Amino acid sequence: MARLDADVDAIWNQLWELESQVHRGETLKLTEDVRDLLRSAAPTVAIHAMEAETALGSTERATELLREIRARVREGSNRLSDALHRMYSLRDAGDLDGACQQMRDLLAVEVVPLYRDIAEGQLERLAELA
Repeated sequence: MARLDADVDAIWNQLWELESQVHRGETLKLTEDVRDLLRSAAPTVAIHAMEAETALGSTERATELLREIRARVREGSNRLSDALHRMYSLRDAGDLDGACQQMRDLLAVEVVPLYRDIAEGQLERLAELA
């Protein structure tokens, strides 16, 4: 799992660089390396390969894909962080049911597989405490 996490982090860091360039007003250069990066990144945020492939047909759609991937990472990270904070507070207060509910609530809306895995792992740890 740690190796997979490192691979995802590396992909997401490359996307962050691309997004920064686009944010500064640069046009996304849709090279084969950029296409490969976006193809690799799409499933890490639960975007179907077919949808990603369609988006790679034009610079405009590829830029939208880049923005969507980065938004899912950003928003999912914020959701996970907030839920973990609440979970730890509830756990430390002795409310294991409430702590578990935080992870179940997150799983009800989260699409990013890595963040879902983290939430599921937390649920397993909490079950061991119960």
